[in-house]
Amino acid sequence: MKKKHVNARLICQVSAAAALVLAGNAMAADAFSSDSKWMTGDWGGERTKLIEQGIDIKADYVGEMGANLHGGYDDDKTGRYSDQFGLGVALDLQKLWGWDNTQAKIQLTNRNGYNISNDRVGDPRAGTLSSSQEVWGRGHMVRLTQLWIQHQFFDNKLDVKAGYFGEGEDFNTFPCEFQNLAFCGSQVGNWATNIWYNWPVSQAAIRVKYNINDELYAQIGAYNQNPSQLEHGNGFKLSGSGTKGTVLPVELVWSPKVNSLPGEYRVGYYKSTADADDVREDVNGFDAATTGDDYKSHNSKHGYWFVAQQQLTTHNGDATRGLNIAANATFHDKDTNFIDNYQSVMFVYKGPFDARPKDDIGIGAARIHVNKDVKRNAELLNASNGVSDYENAAFSPIRETEYNYELNYGFHVTNWLTVRPNLQYITHPGGVDEVDNALVAGLKIQSTF
Repeated sequence: MKKKHVNARLICQVSAAAALVLAGNAMAADAFSSDSKWMTGDWGGERTKLIEQGIDIKADYVGEMGANLHGGYDDDKTGRYSDQFGLGVALDLQKLWGWDNTQAKIQLTNRNGYNISNDRVGDPRAGTLSSSQEVWGRGHMVRLTQLWIQHQFFDNKLDVKAGYFGEGEDFNTFPCEFQNLAFCGSQVGNWATNIWYNWPVSQAAIRVKYNINDELYAQIGAYNQNPSQLEHGNGFKLSGSGTKGTVLPVELVWSPKVNSLPGEYRVGYYKSTADADDVREDVNGFDAATTGDDYKSHNSKHGYWFVAQQQLTTHNGDATRGLNIAANATFHDKDTNFIDNYQSVMFVYKGPFDARPKDDIGIGAARIHVNKDVKRNAELLNASNGVSDYENAAFSPIRETEYNYELNYGFHVTNWLTVRPNLQYITHPGGVDEVDNALVAGLKIQSTF
């Protein structure tokens, strides 16, 4: 525990030092001003000048703490801290070089730390399905997360983006106003096993979008499916070696005004052209756990999703405040995917108090269901090994359904800093009934330098 505290203090010290370095050229009145969009201010006006010239420098930090208060696989209470630094630049190439309707982006990310879900909340033999610290994952390393160029044609009707980026930037997109992974970002990437790589992993990709009208657009993409890009040390890999196939998502997005309040509705489908192993059957159609033969290989896998976001009310006529509802659902190939379906619903009230008009309060519930063939495969494997006692180290835990709940409050401390304490409750962590339900206290810090 002492080591974790030292790590957390070191992370905070490094963050503060980085902020001071960036602020070196800033006007004293601008740096750390609560009204500024950036912690380091406007750099004596130079930052605004750069943006006007087409150069928007991006620097941000996300830190998340998780502590197991009760239950879980290991109820020995402790805390874990994980974080992510981001540094990048968005370029308006029309302003820079006169390239009409053209933008580009370069983004680097660096993740570090530990996750309370891995060894305290979930049985290490099974893990958890979601994560209490969504920012954790994909290795302690620097990654090239974005390297793309984008151009609009035909009076902005057609939009084409190409380079290196992830599916969740454009397809099945969703904000991250919670700390639990089941409520944060593109959910397809969380449950489409080993094919759809969310932030911060990038892939060679192209996305084509057509704006049907002001409220409706359709898009299709092609993403290189290359598992080697997940490996440590391959954060800047741009070659195609290791490619297994292509992920092809297609989506229809409708953004109506309901009672003059904004909404967004997404429905989409994905297909992977890479070979995928069956979760239960062997090459002859029998139970692989019993026969010991290789699992059957399928030449593709697929799934679909639905996302809905809608503002329901205003607060005393202020449209920037009020109640918002959001829902997610994903459904996956039952032959090849570990998770066959997922659903969630969230409520966020923005500006609940007149004294704190930029704060928000959120509550969410999510259900993650394990493919029944995965459960049956584990049962057969245990029978084949002659193991029936859960406490036996050789026992393969039986996984069914995990439920995640989160209640949080976002303190909008300044325009560049949000601090979000939260409580999470996980029922049947990892979908394993034998693991006690867990209560996790969290704290999420989001800052823009």
